[in-house]
Amino acid sequence: MTAQPTVQPEVIVITGMSGAGRSQAAAVLEDVGFFVVDNLPPTLITEVVDRVGLVEGRYPRMGVVVDTRGGVTAEDLEEAVRGLLSRGAKTTVLFLDADDATLSRRFEETRRRHPIPAGSLAESIATERRAFVDIRGMSDIIIDTTDLNVHELRRRLETAFATERMTRSMRIALISFGFKHGVPRIVDVLFDARFLPNPHWVEELRPLTGLDLAVDDYVFSTEDAKVFFDRIVELMVFLVPRYEAGGKKYLTIGIGCTGGQHRSVAIVERLAEALGDDGVDVTVHHRDLPEPAVAG
Repeated sequence: MTAQPTVQPEVIVITGMSGAGRSQAAAVLEDVGFFVVDNLPPTLITEVVDRVGLVEGRYPRMGVVVDTRGGVTAEDLEEAVRGLLSRGAKTTVLFLDADDATLSRRFEETRRRHPIPAGSLAESIATERRAFVDIRGMSDIIIDTTDLNVHELRRRLETAFATERMTRSMRIALISFGFKHGVPRIVDVLFDARFLPNPHWVEELRPLTGLDLAVDDYVFSTEDAKVFFDRIVELMVFLVPRYEAGGKKYLTIGIGCTGGQHRSVAIVERLAEALGDDGVDVTVHHRDLPEPAVAG
C-alpha cells in the first residue's frame, strides 16, 4: 500500500533572467532540503514530479529550474502549474531579476556567453527580458538581486523557504525604506509615512533608528500616527483573506519615509507584530538600515 505524505508536497519553480541568480537559488533550495532539477522544460515538469514520487512523499519538496535554455513560455509554465496544483502540490513560481546594467556586468565579469544569441550582450538581455514579461507577471515571488550579494540572496531565500510551515496560506514581506534612496523595485502595496513628524530633527533621536524604543515612542506620539497605523492594519485585515481567496500566496508591503531610518522602521516593526498576532506569516527587511542593525 502506498504511504501517504505527512505534509503537503511543495514545488518551487525557479525562473528569471540569466545572470540574476538562478543557480544560487537552486543551491540554496538544495541546502534547505529540496530535491532540485535544473534546466527542465516546463512541458516535462509534471512528468518528472510523477516519476520522483512527489505526491507519494518520497521527495515532498522539489525545486525545478526553468529558463530560456529549455524554451520556457508563459503558456507552458501556466499549464505546468495547473498540473501541479491538480496533484495537490503547493506551487510557487520564483522569479529572479536584476537591472540590465547589473546583468551585463555579471556576464562580462564571468566571461560567460549569454544563452540567447541575439547579437550584442545588450541585445541578448533585451530579447530575454521581452520573452519573460508574461512569466514575470504570473510569478508569486520576484526577488531583485541588483543590490544583493550571494550571502544576502541566501538569507532572503532561506527566510522564504526554510522556515516552518505558516499558519495562514499567505506570507507577507514587510520592507521599510527611504524615498531618498529610491522606491523598492518589487512591492505590491506601498505606504508613505513622510507626513509624520521626523525624528531626524530631534538631536538625541537622530543617531537612533526605529528599532529603538525612544524613536518608536516619538513616532507614535501623535494622533495621526496612531490613526495611520490603525488604517493600515484594517486594510490588511480586509485584503489578506481576499488575496488568499484569489490564490495569491505572497504579498510585499513597502513603508517609506525620507531616509528609511526612523518612521518607516518603527511602523514596520509594529505592523509585523500586529499581523503576526493575527496568524499571518511575516518577514521583515529594513532595506536602508546599516547592516548590523537589520532585523530578520
